[in-house]
Amino acid sequence: MPERQRDHTFNSRKSRDKASPARLAALAALQEIREKDAYAQDVLERSVDVSHMSSEDRAFATKIVLGVVSTSGTLDELLNQLLDKPEQVSPRVLDALRISTYELLFLDKSPHAAVDQGVELVRSVTPAAAGLANAVLRKVARVRSAFPFGDPRTDLQALSRLYAFPVWLTKLLIADLGLSEAMEFMRLSNEQAPLFVGVNTVRCSDTVLQNTFHRLDETIDQVYYNDSPIPGCFRVADTRALLLRGVKRMLSSGRIVVSDAASQLVASSVLGDVEPQSFLEIGAGRATKTILLQSDAVRRYGHQLPHYITLDNRYFKTKILRERIGEYGIEVKETLTGDALKLGEIFTDERFDVIFIDAPCSGLGTLRRHPEIRWKITPQDISTYASTQLEMLKSAAPFVAAQGSLVYATCTVTHAENNGVVKAFLESDAGKEFTLAPINGASCIATRLTQGSMDAHFAVRFVKRG
Repeated sequence: MPERQRDHTFNSRKSRDKASPARLAALAALQEIREKDAYAQDVLERSVDVSHMSSEDRAFATKIVLGVVSTSGTLDELLNQLLDKPEQVSPRVLDALRISTYELLFLDKSPHAAVDQGVELVRSVTPAAAGLANAVLRKVARVRSAFPFGDPRTDLQALSRLYAFPVWLTKLLIADLGLSEAMEFMRLSNEQAPLFVGVNTVRCSDTVLQNTFHRLDETIDQVYYNDSPIPGCFRVADTRALLLRGVKRMLSSGRIVVSDAASQLVASSVLGDVEPQSFLEIGAGRATKTILLQSDAVRRYGHQLPHYITLDNRYFKTKILRERIGEYGIEVKETLTGDALKLGEIFTDERFDVIFIDAPCSGLGTLRRHPEIRWKITPQDISTYASTQLEMLKSAAPFVAAQGSLVYATCTVTHAENNGVVKAFLESDAGKEFTLAPINGASCIATRLTQGSMDAHFAVRFVKRG
């Protein structure tokens, strides 16, 4: 037995030498995601992003991790069919098998290379399972030409496999968006998300940001929405620019913030020409919108809003918010933790000129950044989110001042959570005091995924009569 154990250790070390660094890093990240039920992006930031691999290997490892997490349900469907006893295969071996199966089905990699690397990955975690890996991955290579095993134009299951979405979610997207837009949305949800940064005008200017990137010979472009620039919003052409010393200094000193352009668009559309004397942000989270909103206030009024209050229902997020606003020089009068459905227990006679609700939602508009959502969310979750969102609006309505604004925002595309909630609120007793008003020059903000574009977000403005 001791000799056998030494042989396995030696073989495992040899297989680590044979498997590519990018795949080994991806395997380690996927194991951590599974074991800790962690978010893929969080694990990548503390592992792959700070590794000593080449930039090409880091990029490939990131692509594998996000790809496997995005397509895991489809990968497992096929592996469960091809494995004789899938329930007996260890999770660590399945992690490795998913990587090569993803490469074969979705990256169109050379079958020989994908199978060979998959076998070495499996050998690196369980040497005795190398034979099983060889057999099952060869089966995947043989059937991949038939993938998605049906005509996506007529077969709902084949369409779901093609873009790696649960069938129920494919049905919902088609019902809400129409077939053509749903297919485009699913396709683009599997693409790499662009990198956007926002200028914190409390500490920086657009010109300083542009000059910094120009000196570093990095490309940065102003972002537009409906032919108008989003204030302080820029797309960074090469994500590796974040690793450059000059850019890292701008981030660490709170001069710029990483945020999707859709989030920046919404934040830049909440305030108007008239400065609000009181402002409540509900669902403040980790302060990204807080930073963007106060930055926009400086652009509009020359100073931050003095009576700015934040509310979140989780104390750990409030702690993070307090730390971040300090790092970014953002002024907040009060940072509260409490239940947005019970605002009457938090406020009494307070009335706000603007209440901004960054509502909890299914997050389907952010699948490129949060790939795990599609396989975790359920139809019941959509209904639960919509119900909670409506109750949040009803709870906030009495605390909006006469002629004040109630701005509602999500980062999803479902009818139930967006227009469905808007309609239900306006028809409710609490909503009868409100009318819809323009936001960013339109009846609503409803961004859609296009190639290289921002995420899909939604926002409306209600104004209280009086």
